[in-house]
This record gives sequence, structure tokens and C-alpha cells, in this order.
Amino acid sequence: MAIDDPAPFQRLFIALAVPPAVRQELGRAQGRWQRRLPPGAIRWTRPDQFHVTLQFLGDVPAAQVAVVEMSLARICATFLSLRLRAQGLGFFPSSHQPRVMWAGASDGHGQLAELHRQIASALCWLTPEEPAEEFIGHITLGRFKPGHHAAIPKLLEFAAGMLDRHFGDWDAGAVEMVRSELTSAGAEHTVLAVFPLAG
Repeated sequence: MAIDDPAPFQRLFIALAVPPAVRQELGRAQGRWQRRLPPGAIRWTRPDQFHVTLQFLGDVPAAQVAVVEMSLARICATFLSLRLRAQGLGFFPSSHQPRVMWAGASDGHGQLAELHRQIASALCWLTPEEPAEEFIGHITLGRFKPGHHAAIPKLLEFAAGMLDRHFGDWDAGAVEMVRSELTSAGAEHTVLAVFPLAG
């Protein structure tokens, strides 16, 4: 059941939640990297906002939110819960020109990618993004700030020893529709609706 919101648009994304134990491990790793980098080089994601993004929708007209909910409920009813593993580090668009640092998230059976594919297909009329060539399940850890290029080699050197680091496993039993509100202190996330997977 979604939260009522009088705003004409809602900035939404679809995601899987990350449990506290995995968030804690990822947060510990963040802390170690922070101590090795110049202050302000990376805008770190708060551990309470760690999630696995399935689809970013952008500004969705309030009148269309119910249609999004119906699509998500229909898709989720056909998927079993996913056994996910957070492991390894990566960078978007590449380690040579990193803008985003992330931890990998995978189920090892392709069902996470298939869930993304079905959601992206059903909601393609809303999304502002061009479809990615390949879906990469991930948890965003931080974003590089402009003007801090000198910090990149240090981070890559330290990250090289953690490329296969295991941060934890969990069962994902529901998909969330999340509102992201941009504030001067950063994005604030609110879960508007939860859609259980079939079993």
C-alpha cells in the first residue's frame, strides 16, 4: 500500500533492501577507505541507504504511481525469493575513469537479472534511462567528487586487495518502491510500497 502524497511528481526507483548485517560489513569497509583518502574525495552512501537498484524511474506523475504498483505486484508474484550475495568491488563506468564505486550483488542463477529485465520492460514507458547493455547487480558505496583525481590511484590500490571480498549473503523476499527526495544534505529515501516475491 503506497503512502499518499499530494506532490504532482514523485522521484522513484525500484530496489531490493540490504539487511543490517550486510550493511554493517559494507560500512566497515567504507570506514577503512575513508581513512586512506583525502577528506571530501568521495560522497559516501550512508549505510542505511544501501540497496540493490532494479530500475530508476525518475520523476513519475502521481497519477501513474498506481499503474507502477500494479505492474510490480504482477511481476513479483511470479518470482521466488532470491538468495543474494554481496561480494567484490567495481566501478562505473570503469576503473580507469571511476565515478561510482560499488559492491557486487548477485544470485548466481540469473534470476536477479531476469527480475530487472521484466521490471525494466514493463516500466520502459516511464524511465528516462537508456537500457544498459548488461545489468550489473550492485550496491552503490560512494560517488567520486569532481576535482579529486589524485585520490583515485590510492583508492584503486587499496581496492585491488578487496576485489573478491565477501560482505554477506541474504534472502531477498520483496521488492520495494522507493521515493528519493533531494535535499541540501543529500538524498532522503522513503519506502512507499513493498511487493512480496512469491515464496
